[in-house]
Amino acid sequence: MRNIALILMYNGTGYHGWQVQKTEISVAETLERGLSMVCGERIRVVGCGRTDAGVHAQHYVANFRTESRIPVDRIPFAVNTHIPEDIAVKAAFQVDDDFNAIGSCLRKEYTYRIYNSRFKNPFYVNRAWFYPKPLDEAVMDRAARMFEGTHDFAAVRSVGTNVKSTVRTVYYCRVERKGELLELKVCANGFLYNMVRAITGTVVYAAEGKLCPEDIPGILDSGNRTLAGPTAPPGGLYLTHVWYEDERLNG
Repeated sequence: MRNIALILMYNGTGYHGWQVQKTEISVAETLERGLSMVCGERIRVVGCGRTDAGVHAQHYVANFRTESRIPVDRIPFAVNTHIPEDIAVKAAFQVDDDFNAIGSCLRKEYTYRIYNSRFKNPFYVNRAWFYPKPLDEAVMDRAARMFEGTHDFAAVRSVGTNVKSTVRTVYYCRVERKGELLELKVCANGFLYNMVRAITGTVVYAAEGKLCPEDIPGILDSGNRTLAGPTAPPGGLYLTHVWYEDERLNG
């Protein structure tokens, strides 16, 4: 039996997140259906993370096991003919038997996009958070950097999946403006439920003067979710980079 890793991307607007759901359509379920048709057997995939409903991925890694002998370089072409256009498999590699897309992942990068303009843009609907009030990217970047380091991030997570610890290490958290588009990029060794969206809401609150960037360490120390900013909408969030020891999968 082979262990195959896939690199894929998807527009999450039409899906109830990555994880298979009992009653809702998910990315994993849709991918499994296509893989099962290609491999001629029931396939189950393991993803590198649980993206929420409406969240996108520009670079996502999943793995599955199969008895099928289809050449690994043909898998992307074959699977893409059996899945919707809003999911695309870019590459496939045979990996070590002990490889697990989530367990072997060393760190991840998410990017949150805010369309900061007086007028809405139909091409950013469900792709970025439309925010018509002026936002100072210098203040946002200063606030974002306060999240860097090893902290207890309970104050910027929503109640969801149970975890043993809410301590994570954020390697970088920065904000950059590209015209009317603001991008918050955050890289960590792991993320809590809605953590990036709550960080984004907190950074926006800082730009609005509702809190000071220097207040953020105290908010984190408090562990009090109500002291941080709101949870930003899902459509602006993208998984953009993952790191593994197997460098073929990085990107």
